[in-house]
Amino acid sequence: MTDRAVPSARRVTLDKVGILIGVLTIVAVFGMPFMVLRPNRIAAGTGLSTFAALPAVQGAALAALWVVGALWAMMASRPAWRLAAGCTWLATLAYAVGAAAAHVVAPDDALARVSPAAGVWLLLFAWAVLVADALARLAFGPWRRLVALVVAIAAISVPLASGWWDGLSVMHEYAVRSDDFWREAIRHIALAGGSVAAALVAGLPLGIACARIAPVRTIVMPVLNIVQTIPSIAMYGLMMAPLGLLAAHVPLAAALGIRGIGVAPAVLALFLYSLLPIASSVVVGLEQVPSHVTEAARAMGMTRVQRLLRVDLVLALPVILSGVRIVLVQNIGLTAVAALIGGGGFGTFIFQGIGQSAADLVLLGAIPTIALALAAAVVFEAATTLAKGRTA
Repeated sequence: MTDRAVPSARRVTLDKVGILIGVLTIVAVFGMPFMVLRPNRIAAGTGLSTFAALPAVQGAALAALWVVGALWAMMASRPAWRLAAGCTWLATLAYAVGAAAAHVVAPDDALARVSPAAGVWLLLFAWAVLVADALARLAFGPWRRLVALVVAIAAISVPLASGWWDGLSVMHEYAVRSDDFWREAIRHIALAGGSVAAALVAGLPLGIACARIAPVRTIVMPVLNIVQTIPSIAMYGLMMAPLGLLAAHVPLAAALGIRGIGVAPAVLALFLYSLLPIASSVVVGLEQVPSHVTEAARAMGMTRVQRLLRVDLVLALPVILSGVRIVLVQNIGLTAVAALIGGGGFGTFIFQGIGQSAADLVLLGAIPTIALALAAAVVFEAATTLAKGRTA
């Protein structure tokens, strides 16, 4: 009689990232306020738990769903399942925020304001980490990443367009300033994108000169490093005096809109901040071009200009695009500070909100700034990956 091997019990494998997500979810549901109710837009608010902010049945059902999700996230599972679960929980959170706003504010109370509290932001962070971790494990290619970005934008657009979030205080702030919001959005994009484009035009030949001519590199790079260390507010301040003098003594400059305050000092400061990353990426990219490729191009009879345009810059393109991505994300954030000198952009709402002690007005400027930076990072990261594939 032969002995049969006793099958070992199936072990439950814990996921390290999932443990963090689960703990954060449970803390957010039971230990933090879910929404904040204020009698008006600037008054101190009262925190409401998940169960107080939502109708009883909905609150209990959503809390139970989130706790079960937290326990499930702690266990190892396939990345595709984790991605689907994270997206599902984010959708339930979007529903809960809109439902809570409609539940806690009486329809005839025009002054009361309701905003997401720490619990909502912690849940958003936890499940965004779950989604990001799943996407990293799935190792999406560039086109799938772009599709994921489009899907995310479409998903966020649904509650915005349907009016499901209209009860939130930040949406009240938007409703009052909708025309100003889109005008400042266009200005923000123009300032960030225009300064990067100008820096690319100047930084590309500057980087080529630094890579090819050692004395130029010895002089230029330290100067650009010093510029990069100047704080943004100080840089904007430094631009005001010379541009003000230029506008006062050169009628053409004043006619072109160049002044000590406004768009001109903002664009110039952002341009200067952009030069070092772009020039450095050009230098690094050119230095990484294999020498045997250059020699082969020379043996084919290509001139120096032809080798530069057809070989060197093509092979350096992924590194250059990576530098542009860094600069664009940096400038999207720095443009918010340009509002201090009249440059406009989303920073206008941030500083107005700080001055009025209106947190939701601050969010009206901060949230789209973050979203714009994330979208730019995804797009240029995908472009960099595609460029690497073409030059491989």
